[in-house]
Amino acid sequence: MTDSRRRILITGATGGIGLLLTRRLRGDYDVVQQGRTPATDEQERELRRADLDDYEQVRPLMEGVDTVLHLAGAASPESDWEAVLTANIIGTRTVLEAAREAGIRRVVLASSNHAMGMYDRDEQWPVYAHQPPRPDSLYGVSKVFGEALGRFYHDEFGLDVIALRIGWTTADPLETDTELLRAMWLSEDDTEQVFRRAIEAQVRFGIYYAVSDNPNRRWDMTNTMLDLGYRPQDDWTRRAPEGERVVEGGAASPDDWPKGS
Repeated sequence: MTDSRRRILITGATGGIGLLLTRRLRGDYDVVQQGRTPATDEQERELRRADLDDYEQVRPLMEGVDTVLHLAGAASPESDWEAVLTANIIGTRTVLEAAREAGIRRVVLASSNHAMGMYDRDEQWPVYAHQPPRPDSLYGVSKVFGEALGRFYHDEFGLDVIALRIGWTTADPLETDTELLRAMWLSEDDTEQVFRRAIEAQVRFGIYYAVSDNPNRRWDMTNTMLDLGYRPQDDWTRRAPEGERVVEGGAASPDDWPKGS
């Protein structure tokens, strides 16, 4: 009996979001996991090891795949140029080119709020997805590159590309007292929902903010809700102690933003 479910390749399946999506999507999709260092016993058996800057290693991963969730890469806004060049710029181009050659339907790119982070540093809110990019770091620059490259692959080759500007992902939003991070918190349940929506949506290209329904959110998600059908269910204040209040208009950004984010 053949598996008729869509095959989903998750790059960076050993990271936090990758592990979460692998666990939660495998009931509905045939999930292929890529990474370099297994994080679980199950990944010891199933992980497809490949360096994403090496096309010859990446191309075989695409066989039979419908959608790629491209999560792999340098993940810190404090990453240096060499790290983002190899992992985020060359790696993203390699994944998109291999997907194009394999005839894959869709690539979902894990972009970041740091593609627009200078608006946050300067407290120029609200921020809309259609505004000019203003990265706050070389990491943010690499995410802007990924979005632009994705647009090119859609316009030139017809590849579906959905870029999600992911906020701050953690199980517990109260592990920090930085108000800006709490405002951009994306819960585990909302992470699952927005990626499911990105896989299945009819829209063929778009750049979308992905955060939870936090009352102090400063990033517009109108197109995420209209195009993808995303309906965030969580907000950080439900986890907060009684009496803790949201700062009206948003607290000032940390002076050293985006350090530590």
